[in-house]
Amino acid sequence: MTSAALGSDVQMLETLNKGYVDAVQNSDVRWFDEHLTQDFLNSNPDGTLVDRAGFLERIAKPVGVKGLAPQDVRIRLMGDFAIIHAKTVYRTPDGRAGAGRYTDIWARRNGRWLCVAAHVTRG
Repeated sequence: MTSAALGSDVQMLETLNKGYVDAVQNSDVRWFDEHLTQDFLNSNPDGTLVDRAGFLERIAKPVGVKGLAPQDVRIRLMGDFAIIHAKTVYRTPDGRAGAGRYTDIWARRNGRWLCVAAHVTRG
């Protein structure tokens, strides 16, 4: 893989990562419908594991926090597979600062990057 192709993939994954966080903040089910694989799984902060349908159902409900933003984003590209690690910061409904971490796993399928799994924690 050339350095230009590698840079292009990293840029695309940076854009997708921002889109993912924005879609969570805005309960944007359509964004997730377009960017998750059919076999997507998500590990929730409470330890439950949900499939794509369960995740989309949860995303449809307002998130309840404001200012959700990623920090310390690390993209690890491994050919047609990528792992994104990051911290999130946000404000709770009562105005307190909150933070968590997430790991999203992406795969290139038919030339497109799609999220195959995610894991979310809150501190």
